[in-house]
Amino acid sequence: MKELRYINKFFIKYRGKLFIGILITIIARVFSLVMPEYIQYSVDAIEPYLLNETKDLDSIKAILLRNIIIIIGSAALTALFTFLMRQTIINVSRYIEYDMKNEVFEQYQRLNLSFFKQNRTGDLMNRISEDVGKVRMYGGPALMYSIQTLTLFVCVIPLMFYTAPKLAMYTLIPLPFLSVLIYRISRIIHVRSTKVQEFLSELSTFTQETFSGISVIKAYGIEGRQSEEWNTLAQKGKDTSMALAKVNSWFFPLMILLIGISNLFVIYMGGREYINGEIASTGVILKFIIYVNMLTWPVATVGWVTSIVQMAEASQKRINEFLLEEPEIQNPNTPPVNLQGKIEFKDVTFTYDDTNITALNGVSFTVEPGETLAVIGKTGSGKSTLLELVARLHDTTTGTIFIDDTPIQEINLDSLREGTGTVPQDAFLFSDTIGNNIRFGKADASEEEILNAAKQAAVHENIEGFAKGYDTVLGERGVTLSGGQKQRVSIARALIKKPKIYLFDDCLSAVDTETEEEILANLKAVSEQATTIIVSHRISSAKNADKIIVLEDGRIKQQGSHNQLITQEGYYKELYLSQLSEKENF
Repeated sequence: MKELRYINKFFIKYRGKLFIGILITIIARVFSLVMPEYIQYSVDAIEPYLLNETKDLDSIKAILLRNIIIIIGSAALTALFTFLMRQTIINVSRYIEYDMKNEVFEQYQRLNLSFFKQNRTGDLMNRISEDVGKVRMYGGPALMYSIQTLTLFVCVIPLMFYTAPKLAMYTLIPLPFLSVLIYRISRIIHVRSTKVQEFLSELSTFTQETFSGISVIKAYGIEGRQSEEWNTLAQKGKDTSMALAKVNSWFFPLMILLIGISNLFVIYMGGREYINGEIASTGVILKFIIYVNMLTWPVATVGWVTSIVQMAEASQKRINEFLLEEPEIQNPNTPPVNLQGKIEFKDVTFTYDDTNITALNGVSFTVEPGETLAVIGKTGSGKSTLLELVARLHDTTTGTIFIDDTPIQEINLDSLREGTGTVPQDAFLFSDTIGNNIRFGKADASEEEILNAAKQAAVHENIEGFAKGYDTVLGERGVTLSGGQKQRVSIARALIKKPKIYLFDDCLSAVDTETEEEILANLKAVSEQATTIIVSHRISSAKNADKIIVLEDGRIKQQGSHNQLITQEGYYKELYLSQLSEKENF
């Protein structure tokens, strides 16, 4: 139960509704106790007539009519309060589920990129859906039935001892054995529930990766191999779930068996006591049978509730692993600021913790507001890492990044990212309309702003060519569009934001040279008042930049303007001549 302490704050938050729900539950159970009492009265009223001790049939009918009305009334009130009980306690569990899913989702967004590199998407999805759902069962049905069971035990058992102490004692003999069985089986359930939840994460990951990479699977013709892996995984899931189901299947038969034994005790011992004159009437025996059967479902639910609690604890433990993780990138407690756009790297070194690769090593440069910096280098030279550091997706290992002469760690994180427009190398689009994908950069953007951004990104004509234009719904990750179209929609998304810092990560690699020239000309016009950093493998994207740096193994090997660098021996000149030759040959 230690892991489940985390959700106590939700119980406190909804304590008013829970209190009402608990009160209604108690009232509902108390009304249900009226029936066995008046059934005894009814049998006691009939018994003298059956034994020929009275012939007053009219008075017996009157008593029976009164008792029937009371029993029906109490049953109706029990039903009403049972309905209200479910409307309160079960609803609270849904509120808790809502709050928890929001909390987990917000925590996912707070955690840094390294977290998502170390954890699979399927596992993240399973924890926010399946695991939270298991915890909801603990906060709803498990709580409700526990209160019901406790109320019945507190009310029924004293009544049984008050009515016939010796008979009550025999009737309750199976309960201690039941408690021991529940304890032993629940421990096994906890272990096997954890394995089931872990398997569900593995299953979600496999299916998510398969469907996301379906084009690759079909291109390589490996559907058969994927099916074999799926069958192996499904068999593992079957074995894991069956192992849990086998343990769970013991609960109800054991409960029914022990309740049946209790009924036998009632009939046998009650019959003996009646013959010996230790109990007044057969109505007492019938009342005890009703009491025992009233306890049948609550006692049976003890096993079910125990199973729910064990599964909830296993799930909450998995959720807590993420909820209690503190993000490395902390938002400083500083007021929001309006960025001007000056960027300075001062002896910056960055090493990835998971791979121990040093992506940047002693990098220093300055970009003034309104200037454009181009970053050139081979694959793996640290270009993309440099942009991620500017957006503070990572913190430097050593050295300092200054934004507007302020250390980046001291700048309000929301202000930094609101003032930055990023176009990643792998353009990511959401399964929504093209218009909404562009509007993602500015939630309140007008239709005119969307059109202008698309025109500046040279993608307006392509969008107009679709049957539904900007209302065209894209497939997952934008599969409806070509690589170049996805890049340009991603550029439009950044442009509509009108930030003070633009970060373009090789975002023109999939477009032709003519379109690239058009986009670069538009970018120069719209970013005159903004600082721009362009990462590229093309000289054409870098040549008009105010400054150019060449990275090699995380270090700056060359820097200067285009005209300066083409006169120096080095990577930039080699790349320039190579691309110039390709253009001439073409």
